[in-house]
Amino acid sequence: MRLSLSEHPALVLNADFRPLSYFPLSIWSWQEAIKAVVAERVNVISEYDRAVHSPSFEIKLPSVISLKEYIQPARRPAFTRFNVFLRDRLLCQYCGDPFSAPDLTFDHVIPRSQGGTTTWANVVSACGPCNLKKGGRTPGQASMPLLRRPCEPSTFELQENGRAFPPNFLHESWRDYLYWDTELEE
Repeated sequence: MRLSLSEHPALVLNADFRPLSYFPLSIWSWQEAIKAVVAERVNVISEYDRAVHSPSFEIKLPSVISLKEYIQPARRPAFTRFNVFLRDRLLCQYCGDPFSAPDLTFDHVIPRSQGGTTTWANVVSACGPCNLKKGGRTPGQASMPLLRRPCEPSTFELQENGRAFPPNFLHESWRDYLYWDTELEE
């Protein structure tokens, strides 16, 4: 059984051979990868056994590519719903249970109705039942202590947290670039 072309994404590494992002993993479709190769913006590190053809040439689909120019990571991560979930490791900060991102909500520790703001230091991940139970109260008023006090994460912290959540698809050629600090097999 032959895989469709859409099942041949390319892992995108920065010029230092680290993924641009872990969660979501920095991958490009085969079309984006081929365009970047032809435009000479990337180096091909590894290829699939599958190729695409044009009338004048054939090119193997890249499985791992690295940017030719280094992209400086953001100094401060963007304050987004998803980054809050990633900071909190996809755990409800009240009950401690793990959830997928679509099953989590954004909770204001100090409710907006009590003067709370929408900032890193006042927003946590919460499951629907805990968010409903807490309502418009503070954790103290609701007798629902937080697992961890919220704060602004570093870009490094988000990257490290993201490494704990591998995507559904991991091609064998990607392993050397995703988990370089894991113990090697003998």
